Amino acid sequence: MESDDTQLMLTVGMLTLTLAMGGCHVNPVKTAPTASSAANTVSYPSIDAGLGEHLYPDEKPIADELSVVLEESIRKQYSAGSARRDAHPKAHGCVKAEVSILDTLPAALSKGMFIPGTRYQAWIRFSNGSGDPTRADIKRDARGMAIKVLGVPGKKLLEDESAATTQDFIMINHPVFFATDPARYRSFLQDGNSDHFYRKLRIPFDLGAKGTLIALETRNSRISNPLQTRYWSMVPYQLGTGSERQAVKYSARACSSAADPIPKHPAHDYLRDALRNTLQNGDACMEFLVQPRTSDSMNVEDSRIEWTETQAPFYKVATIRIPSQAFDSPQQNAFCENLSFTPWHALPEHKPLGVTNRLRKVIYDRISRVRHEMNDAKRQEP
Repeated sequence: MESDDTQLMLTVGMLTLTLAMGGCHVNPVKTAPTASSAANTVSYPSIDAGLGEHLYPDEKPIADELSVVLEESIRKQYSAGSARRDAHPKAHGCVKAEVSILDTLPAALSKGMFIPGTRYQAWIRFSNGSGDPTRADIKRDARGMAIKVLGVPGKKLLEDESAATTQDFIMINHPVFFATDPARYRSFLQDGNSDHFYRKLRIPFDLGAKGTLIALETRNSRISNPLQTRYWSMVPYQLGTGSERQAVKYSARACSSAADPIPKHPAHDYLRDALRNTLQNGDACMEFLVQPRTSDSMNVEDSRIEWTETQAPFYKVATIRIPSQAFDSPQQNAFCENLSFTPWHALPEHKPLGVTNRLRKVIYDRISRVRHEMNDAKRQEP
């Protein structure tokens, strides 16, 4: 473990932890946050007690508080016209892809967009997890994979984007998430934003021993190529509706187990170079997997608990083909950075589950609106 990772547990460096798959990067905020014209317009999600969901005390007001604090953080970090995502702001590349659902699937998995034999076009954004867009790729960090599937018919869950034809899947290269209790998020932000050094020392206590360990493990990753890394949804989702619905998690991995070595003298952006070189030489292939929950003991609210593959195996439902392409044009980069990814760009058959996803609905919507407002960019789905 690197020395800066060790210091993370006890110093201000803890503030660089992210709420996974596009979560929250926290900068010191010295003034009280104020509401803005980018206020949230979405309703708070309802729970599905039948799948094991339950609300935490003051969950909705805490979600609102967090979204306001994070808006203020973005406004302090970036100037008008240059606002970026609060987390995962550094992309290794955003590429065109084709998602092909298998020709044959069990009935229990043939739900929502997983219609056997169907093909969809998609955009995939690979990224670092750190909120620092200048961070070198060789530094240990979480890595993200966000998929936006196009041409998916049906009414979607977001009220103001119900007519959109996109379905998003958000994943990171670690199977679990470091926090689950909204009150701990709030304490994490309050202590991290404090002017008092000794309050910052309380951050590991805010997360608890288990949460701190997971945060360190998540951030302790080095990879050689975004296309050769395994990703997990970390948190659960619904699959299907009505009496046939079930809780699942998602994963994506390379079709081949071959892996490039990490360069001996890596360039600052060597992961972008690896992605570029791979796609210059041919197509890339990944598998999309679904892990159905096999027991009610597999908690949908506590995202720190891994659903192990011995408990519940993953099943392949689709092949992702990323065709050979040049993806580095300024126009394509600008288009992709203007995209908004949220697990709530979803059909009801893929409804996000658990407290982390419920918080995401409020926070992601506000952060997306702030970013587009500051950049004077139109906010729309492709």
